[in-house]
Amino acid sequence: MPPAVEEGDSRDPSWSPRPVPVDWLWNVLTVGGPAERVEAFRAAAAGPGVVPWTLDLAAMEEEFLLPMAAPPDGVRAISLAGAKILARRLRDAAAANHQAALARMATDRTCPFDLHRLLPVPPAILALGPEEGESRGWLRAHWGVARPLRHGQVLPSTLDGRRKRMGQLRVGFWSADWSPWAAVARLRRAWPGLSFELQPHYPGGAGKGTAEPAGDGGHITPVREGTGRKARARAGIRRDG
Repeated sequence: MPPAVEEGDSRDPSWSPRPVPVDWLWNVLTVGGPAERVEAFRAAAAGPGVVPWTLDLAAMEEEFLLPMAAPPDGVRAISLAGAKILARRLRDAAAANHQAALARMATDRTCPFDLHRLLPVPPAILALGPEEGESRGWLRAHWGVARPLRHGQVLPSTLDGRRKRMGQLRVGFWSADWSPWAAVARLRRAWPGLSFELQPHYPGGAGKGTAEPAGDGGHITPVREGTGRKARARAGIRRDG
């Protein structure tokens, strides 16, 4: 008689979670226009870079547990008891980090391009948590990406210093799988008089370019894009997300 399969044994296919691959793209956003308007946008865009989701800590703990209790074939597993202890510690650490981030939201302005400050996620969506399909659908529709931006930073200005009445804000950030074209389209409508130029940098240098509104105002049409899969697909993105 074959030995019983212990809970969490990797031979049980139901205990084989599949990680979702994410391609992180580097983007540069340049905002230009009258100096006072650029400074107003700079102040509005600065925030903590935190989305105040309601976290499902029990589900998070399970996500930590499954890969440790049932690793891929050929990878040595730790004991189920040890996996449970480690998963609980990781859950507690994630909860503590999230609470610390929430505590600094009112005063932290270190992120120069905080989409939640500019285009806030509604409370009803925040209550669902970041992993729910409806939450990611809202982000795709309004921001153009399924995950918040990461590692935003101010970049050196390229503005001619002789143009005293004009201003410029350049920020770089990483986005998941796609660039936030929908957010840029909404910001153009919300901040008339400012120009927004988004340049994604794809691996290998292909596809670096900008996006401009199409003539009918209904879509964003990429220009100077590469001919790769993502460049071809972007032509179908609606301007309003």
